[in-house]
Amino acid sequence: MEQTLVLIKPDGVNRRMIGEIIRRFERRTLDIKALKITRPSRALIERHYEVHRGKPFFEGVVKYMSSGTVVALVLEGNDAIGIVRNMMGALNPLDAQPGTIRGDFTLSVQENLVHGSDSPESAMREIPVWFTPEEILP
Repeated sequence: MEQTLVLIKPDGVNRRMIGEIIRRFERRTLDIKALKITRPSRALIERHYEVHRGKPFFEGVVKYMSSGTVVALVLEGNDAIGIVRNMMGALNPLDAQPGTIRGDFTLSVQENLVHGSDSPESAMREIPVWFTPEEILP
């Protein structure tokens, strides 16, 4: 079994997409092992995106992600990372296929509704930024 972090970003929360996004993951039989609704601090977002520090988009993404409410989830299942990445679709809405979350609902590259860990290493680094071990169901 593999775990991955999923974040429903401020635009997804503001657009009332939380239920639709979670429903899609549940329909793929991914198990929710942790879930929280939070208004993340700048420090938390900087820790989450630490690997991108110094890149041109870093400041914008930190400012955006700390500007509103975020829903954080730990999902678990066979090949959870790949399944979530495929379900999210391409970052650019022009490239995102219909049927994916971004293909169906994304409005821009910056406001793209969801984040999902891109590798097992990223998931192992990202999950503890958002959840303590006690907050994750066995």
